[in-house]
Amino acid sequence: MYRDVVTVAKSMHRMSMVLPSLLLLRLLGYYSGTVTKTVVDSIGFDGSDYRVRLDNDLMTGVLVYALSTASYLDLRRRGFDVSALRYEDLVARPVDMCRVVLEFCHLPVSLAERAVKAFHVDSQRNSIVAKSVIGHFEEPEMTPQIKIKLNDLLNKFRLPLVGEPGVIEGTISSR
Repeated sequence: MYRDVVTVAKSMHRMSMVLPSLLLLRLLGYYSGTVTKTVVDSIGFDGSDYRVRLDNDLMTGVLVYALSTASYLDLRRRGFDVSALRYEDLVARPVDMCRVVLEFCHLPVSLAERAVKAFHVDSQRNSIVAKSVIGHFEEPEMTPQIKIKLNDLLNKFRLPLVGEPGVIEGTISSR
């Protein structure tokens, strides 16, 4: 499942307020792109393409989005049978999308209405990143200059740009 890139970036920024490792990445990454390369290397990917200086509060989230989305697309290109689900579609049409997901997973579509009930509960409610914990932090501002930098990074990985619909190849939909 994936979300709009700006939503991801804002969420990652709020999470960095309570997760020391994410805050450390954001702070050290401000000084050098070597930090992001090293972190990406440490999680098992080639960090060479991810040597990015985190010079604004949204860059960390866009980098995480780029890494996860590029990895997903790479799996598809290598022939793995994986598909994506867009969070915004799920929220806009919960019952229809639950039916699509259940059908895709070869599960009874009759469970769709019950599945939608789970949306009324914060899945992170008992964790440090619960909405009640991070929801009060201010979102970083999206300036025209920041948008250009974010789009440069997204363009590097041939991903949808900020302000574009952002539907990724292989996304399942109810339409």
